[in-house]
Amino acid sequence: MSEGYLATSPMTNRYNCIAWAAGDDTRWWWPGDRPTDYWPSEIPKRTTIYAFLELFRSLGYEKCADGEHEAGIEKVVIYASENVVTHASRQIPNGNWTSKLGTHIDIEHHTISGLEGPAYGQAVRFLRREFADTEVV
Repeated sequence: MSEGYLATSPMTNRYNCIAWAAGDDTRWWWPGDRPTDYWPSEIPKRTTIYAFLELFRSLGYEKCADGEHEAGIEKVVIYASENVVTHASRQIPNGNWTSKLGTHIDIEHHTISGLEGPAYGQAVRFLRREFADTEVV
């Protein structure tokens, strides 16, 4: 991704893209076995699209058709490569998207497709919910 984004945070390894999409900048959300990995116990500990859909459903999201901006609605897009989840982004109120790039920076980007490619695969699922009053912590 070389254009069409704005850096919005300094580098940190405190949280990742899944945590950021979930509204949490305090933990690393991943279904792994490292002591720093956080994953809700009721969600299958797998990197499948199904497991990540369940994760976001547990946060009040439901599946939707696309990432088109809807006033008052917060959306998440899940990216995957060969059915393995690689990334998630969250739509912000202005219709742009926000992503955490691994241990690097957070960015605001205009399109979903700007992150598609070898690193993150393709956007495969969209979810929506009404904007939450408070963020997940």
